[in-house]
Amino acid sequence: MTAEPGGEAVTKEAPAGADQEWPQAPDDPTAPTVGVGPWVGPRPPDPRLDPALLAADDRRNVIDRYRYWTVAAIVADLDSRRAGLQVAIQNWEHDFNIGSIVRTANAFNVAALHILGRRRWNRRGAMVTDRYLHLQHHLDVASLRAALGSTPLIGVDNVPGADHLETTRLPWSCCLLFGSEGPGLTDEALAACAQVVAIGQYGSTRSLNAGAAAAIAMYHWSQTNRASAGPDSPSGNGLAP
Repeated sequence: MTAEPGGEAVTKEAPAGADQEWPQAPDDPTAPTVGVGPWVGPRPPDPRLDPALLAADDRRNVIDRYRYWTVAAIVADLDSRRAGLQVAIQNWEHDFNIGSIVRTANAFNVAALHILGRRRWNRRGAMVTDRYLHLQHHLDVASLRAALGSTPLIGVDNVPGADHLETTRLPWSCCLLFGSEGPGLTDEALAACAQVVAIGQYGSTRSLNAGAAAAIAMYHWSQTNRASAGPDSPSGNGLAP
């Protein structure tokens, strides 16, 4: 979008071939296919299945096991094996990384996701994964701390005095708190944390991208609490060891 003389914004077409989607020709073997089409044959008598999806198709961002399932059925199944981990994100600056963090939280099947600060957040990067999480909003740090009860709040920020994440054994039940891109956690949030951990860095940059840092921290929690569990074992699916 550019501004022509006179101040009006004009949208110009991108040059041919720029930022185009993958070719969708049926004979293209590299064209990605996601999901399934309409159900073929007699409808299965499974109450978890959505009649509308069976009749149309299911192209949602879910694993194949959940094809045609209703959102409620998927959430109920995830609830049966949620992690002990919760995730909280400070949303003071409408950070574009929040959607990415939410998507990662879904991948690790966290028990709850807390948005601290502004209620509205950029959902594009979440790819609709937030609908399968238990999302809570808190106006201030005090209300977040009260909602967590006895669950320890652990800040993730590379501030002086922070413990090394790599050598920290994160407890099964805890809430990882991530700050906004750039400024990190506020002083009030840091004061509310039982512990603050930092990810080791060895280059010249001052900080990691917030979405990348969140993924590393959640993976570290998973390694601490699920290291010996296979993907199909009870603890690997989110149950306490």
